[in-house]
Amino acid sequence: MLALDTIYKASTVLSDVVCRTNVIHEEKLNPLCNFYLKPENLQVTGSFKVRGAGFKISQLTDEEKARGVIACSAGNHAQGVALAARRLGIKALICMPASAPISKVEATRELGAEICLVDGMYDDAYRRAVELNEERGMTFIHPFDDELVIAGQGTVGMEILADLPDVDIVFVPIGGGGLAAGVASAIKALKPSVHIVGVQAEGAASMLRRRDGGSVRCLPSVLTIADGIAVKEPGALTFEICQEKVDEVITVNEDEICAAILGLIENHKLIAEGAGAVSVAAAMFNKIDVRGKTVCSIISGGNIDVTILSRVINRGLMKGGRTTEMLIEMPDCPGSLQGLCNVIVRYGANIISVHHERNGESPDVNSCNLRIILETRNSQHIQEIQQGIEAAGYIIR
Repeated sequence: MLALDTIYKASTVLSDVVCRTNVIHEEKLNPLCNFYLKPENLQVTGSFKVRGAGFKISQLTDEEKARGVIACSAGNHAQGVALAARRLGIKALICMPASAPISKVEATRELGAEICLVDGMYDDAYRRAVELNEERGMTFIHPFDDELVIAGQGTVGMEILADLPDVDIVFVPIGGGGLAAGVASAIKALKPSVHIVGVQAEGAASMLRRRDGGSVRCLPSVLTIADGIAVKEPGALTFEICQEKVDEVITVNEDEICAAILGLIENHKLIAEGAGAVSVAAAMFNKIDVRGKTVCSIISGGNIDVTILSRVINRGLMKGGRTTEMLIEMPDCPGSLQGLCNVIVRYGANIISVHHERNGESPDVNSCNLRIILETRNSQHIQEIQQGIEAAGYIIR
């Protein structure tokens, strides 16, 4: 099992490689607890992954370095490996799923790595990397299931305890389990009373399924906006460590992830990718009881594609009650639309878009449908608007 001394060594080695990300006090996303954020999205390469990759590559022998390194990644480990390899003048080949965000692929290429895009998800890229490794005889840098990689990620936990010695709960994103295994190893060795909570996306809950004793060791598929943790099967070593040191594993859904991303943008001007926001979502939506506790959520990365970000923001606005879409049936006669608009104005909502459907599916031939999107304040405001619209004689479908 991973020794604390190895994590201390990683901390020393990485001191001139990574940025020490100080925790940020958060007062709005969950006022029920004393909430802090560990912003690894501000890390070099935009993710914690550079810690594990940097430490692992620093410990290679000269012979291993000479062969070059190969890795598989959905994007963040790729950039960590590419940066560490470039610093040491080592050739790097990275297998990435073709579905990886373009921004992550291009950032990895700009760091000097050779890219091999593979159809499918992370696990498909992993299999291709293993094949290429056998063909070319390079040194494989596993993204999570490696003791030295885990030790590098464990430095995140050491920094959290240094900043928050009284922390009660730490939320950690889980994909393959490297970050959770490292953070849990460090924190449990130094302060065993801290409650470590692993967080996965509902559509990629491989660690949770495995811990619950599910008969399926590898998920047949994964589907989530949190591409950085979209892993079908956790590592053998990471599972062993997480099983012993992570107190529980929970999940968050896509709407909750989007709401967390939006909350971080609005309240802290922080950009988090889906994988980085799952831990924040867990605290925001009280997935466990955090009342009165000192809580820290690790934002594991911020490498989100801007085209995805716009969709995430729109979905987050819907989840938070900041926008709403209604299908309204109304009389097909002059003044009917104006009357509806007057109701909306009276309740202080802003109309974003309107689609008038005269040939819709309304059972009344003298009626038409109006599909409308409104900008609102919150869920209560939406309810008030709906009540006002219905009181004025309109039907909300």
